[in-house]
Amino acid sequence: MIDSGKRTALVTGASSGMGKAIAKRLISDGYKVFAAARRVEKMDDLARMGATPLRMDISNEVEIRAAVETILAQTGGVDVLVNNAGFGLYGPVEEIGVDEARYQFEVNVFGPARLTQMLLPAMRKKGAGTIVNITSMGGKIYTLLGAWYHATKHALEGWSDSLRLELAPFGIRVVVVEPGLIETGFGGVVADGLLKRSGGGPYAKVTQAVANSTRQAYGHGRGTDPVVIAGIVSRAVASRKPRTRYVSGKYAKPMIMIRKWFGDRLFDRVITSQMG
Repeated sequence: MIDSGKRTALVTGASSGMGKAIAKRLISDGYKVFAAARRVEKMDDLARMGATPLRMDISNEVEIRAAVETILAQTGGVDVLVNNAGFGLYGPVEEIGVDEARYQFEVNVFGPARLTQMLLPAMRKKGAGTIVNITSMGGKIYTLLGAWYHATKHALEGWSDSLRLELAPFGIRVVVVEPGLIETGFGGVVADGLLKRSGGGPYAKVTQAVANSTRQAYGHGRGTDPVVIAGIVSRAVASRKPRTRYVSGKYAKPMIMIRKWFGDRLFDRVITSQMG
């Protein structure tokens, strides 16, 4: 039986970090929240708050379809879709296999795109809805050894802009959120993957430098709390006319500004100067 009496939201990557913070905020805002992630057991706290946890690997078509069918059966669709799931693949382009690079795109671009495709018919029928794509300041800038990660975030930015134009006639808004350095597990995952893949060989020196810099930046209270991003999502979906982009979090605004106004060469120096 379809329950259409409450606004409904789906948040992906909700087992930790920004996704979990966004899910909690939308629950407190009065939404019926579907919280999706690979690790359902990590969302027990959300379930206790009233969310419906869904097991969904964003790179798995079967699991995406099953989650969408559950949502459609219970609520007829969502009012808000937050595409938050993603990860960072860092390493020298020469040493990252094409299969790994494809998987980075599957998780960060094609998975969210497929999920969006499946949920759009119900949004169009309703003539309303908000899609929030969590990209990164990395969708506007670049960092050392982050070629594949930044490629996906730049792709998601361009995809979102075109989608915004396509869906405007149907009353559906598309919002991009570009977080900066957020206190999540991102840094540890990136550093561990770097050292495992390229700790030796021709790129060993730069790999060690990037891994050390990443570890120093994350996990020491130096970044922005994920609840800040959750607040931005909350305000965006509540607004009658949200911005097309929200930039927030440590380093995001200054880094994007330097890249935009001072050019590639200066930005190159800013990035390499951080490697010690």
